[in-house]
Amino acid sequence: MDEWPTAERVAALLADGDRLRVVAALVLGAATIAELTEATALPAGRVTGAVARLMDGGLVERDRHGLRLKEEVLRSLARTTRDHGEHEDEHELEAPSPNSPHGAALRAFVKDGRLVSIPSSHSKRLQVLDLIAQDFDIGVRYSEARVTEMLIRWHRDYAALRRYLVEDGFLERKDGGGPYWRSGGSVEL
Repeated sequence: MDEWPTAERVAALLADGDRLRVVAALVLGAATIAELTEATALPAGRVTGAVARLMDGGLVERDRHGLRLKEEVLRSLARTTRDHGEHEDEHELEAPSPNSPHGAALRAFVKDGRLVSIPSSHSKRLQVLDLIAQDFDIGVRYSEARVTEMLIRWHRDYAALRRYLVEDGFLERKDGGGPYWRSGGSVEL
């Protein structure tokens, strides 16, 4: 699936009990059809059908570790929905409040959940990078392809964003390549 699903599509996918059970099992760590079958107590055929629908819908993918829920899709949809005023969130960086010291800077560069431009001012760019870093879970390793997929949702110049995130200590990777991981940025308590 080239395009990310809409919030309506995700809601429709999760409205089915079998698919919702499969998603819950994926969140809890199941990664194979056998593990999903055991965790959901559904017949293997129903699990396979649910997984196929979730994959077609853009919510599940198969990587080298097995099946995984594309949580970044859900985070992006939540951010976009929030930015359109449909839901409130207390997370100041994702939805900067007018009273926030960084709110004005972020509002100037983030519109509808996307960067309109990458700030040239280092201090403003750090605020934007901190916001973007919130999409990366602490302790999770991300392939370069996954990092690209996550960053392109923010701005078409994903390579610049990735470079800035690494240079400014928000993401790290081994010198010879390999996965990226979050190494900086603010953390919600």
